[in-house]
Amino acid sequence: MAKHRPYRAPWWLPGGHLQTIYPYLFMRSPVPVYRRERIETPDGDFVDLDWVDGDRDAPTVVLFHGLEGCSRSHYARNLMRAVAARGWRGVVAHFRGCSGEPNRLPRAYHSGDADEIDWIVRLIKARTANCLFAVGVSLGGNALLKWLAREGQAAAAVVAGASAISAPIDLMTAGHRLGAGINRFYGLHFLRTLKPKAREKLARFPDPQRLRRVRTAYTLREFDDAFTAPVHGYRDVHDYWTRASTLDELHHIAIPTLLVHARNDPFLPGRYLPIAQQKGSAVEFEFTEQGGHVGFVSGAFPGNLSWLPHRVLEFLAQQLPGDGQADCGNAVPAARMHVSDE
Repeated sequence: MAKHRPYRAPWWLPGGHLQTIYPYLFMRSPVPVYRRERIETPDGDFVDLDWVDGDRDAPTVVLFHGLEGCSRSHYARNLMRAVAARGWRGVVAHFRGCSGEPNRLPRAYHSGDADEIDWIVRLIKARTANCLFAVGVSLGGNALLKWLAREGQAAAAVVAGASAISAPIDLMTAGHRLGAGINRFYGLHFLRTLKPKAREKLARFPDPQRLRRVRTAYTLREFDDAFTAPVHGYRDVHDYWTRASTLDELHHIAIPTLLVHARNDPFLPGRYLPIAQQKGSAVEFEFTEQGGHVGFVSGAFPGNLSWLPHRVLEFLAQQLPGDGQADCGNAVPAARMHVSDE
């Protein structure tokens, strides 16, 4: 099999910060034609799925977005358009509160939300006649890896392959970096939407002490300590960032999984990444020298974002039964959560 095309950053876009910010601010590819489906959860909440429809017999790719992302994020648009171009089906699974409407319960979503990943992928697998593949970006990538590590070989009954892009697998390091120096820009950007959402929840589910802490949070660490950690069952931010990280759990992953990460990622630079692939590991590391955080711009100005979806789908296609070892049968173990359609 021919070796894939390595990533090369354009000369006109130097450095991890520019490679991160430029596609977010300036690259607006067309939005795919989505069909929205609302799924009721057994705890009285809902999640919204945005589908790119296709032949039910074609492979399906489910995407879990990053912190405060959605189906309109640049990486979601480009991946779903590439999925459709292959004749596959795609679906962007929104975490709670990220589809444009507040969710109903006090809980939201977090980096270690393996339970949420679990019932969503099982639900989608039950509607898939061919292989199901899972892709996670940034926070969604870490949550997906958490689920894959927890399930081990059992994940093969649900997904045939997976990919995590710019996943903050060491949350402690990533969290500290987002609270220091120029990187505080990113933390403040996320807080612009995280804090209003949390305040809205705390208006519906009053907790004056927590509300005061949310209002005075000026870093992601302070916000996670005040809201994310306690709302989702963690003792504090240290407990959350430690237990939700996947860096030390990658060896438990048993299905083919591609990890794409730039060594100049401002959130989690290369010096914090594994030095070499572990022997016998199902995880394939694609560590590029440049690319930023979920950036990977290519080509002459103004650039394109074709490299990342091509690399991910190339890897996933290799797991189809005709090319790889994947079993795309329809036997799906019972989900940990019962889901009913609205």
